[in-house]
Amino acid sequence: MSVAAVIPAYNEERTIAGVVGVVQRVDLVNEVLVVSDGSTDRTALVARASGARVLELERNVGKGGALAMGLASTRADVLLFLDGDLIGLTPEHVRRLLEPVLDGTHAMTVGVFAGGRAFTDLAQSIAPCLSGQRAVRRDVMVDALELGGSGYGAEVVLTRSLRRRRVLALEVELANITHLTKEEKLGLVKGFASRMRMYWEIVRYLP
Repeated sequence: MSVAAVIPAYNEERTIAGVVGVVQRVDLVNEVLVVSDGSTDRTALVARASGARVLELERNVGKGGALAMGLASTRADVLLFLDGDLIGLTPEHVRRLLEPVLDGTHAMTVGVFAGGRAFTDLAQSIAPCLSGQRAVRRDVMVDALELGGSGYGAEVVLTRSLRRRRVLALEVELANITHLTKEEKLGLVKGFASRMRMYWEIVRYLP
């Protein structure tokens, strides 16, 4: 089965090269696609220089919209979704996400941080369905119709879509990995405001 890594990124020039570089070292991945979601920094330039195919959106459509655009831009059998702000990602993490899907034992895997930073570890241990790190077969995503407009609720939509079909995801521990917080990216005030917007978009899609 062919594999495409789809990496939504909004102003992630600091970290996107590291994520793309790691994924390119994994021979299981056939294509690396970065969706620059209306970025106003050098995200697209850096990602392209790092070897990714880059889809540049003129305006910010939110994480769900970026994932949907990435999904529509590749015909790969398996989609590997990764955040563009990951720190500590390794080829082994990528393989651990992909192998249970490629060998046919699971339709989707969900990566859960462990041993990274307490804040991000705790958030994912409480609600692993919110993790942006996952691999999923294209054929089980046919009814994920809400993905495009889901914003930060994208992961909830994906998880719920599979549950409707009675397909359970396998949780995969990703050791010593974390990501930049919104406060680290935007500063305390803007970061907190962005975090509140993220929570609202997630809550809208919770059962």
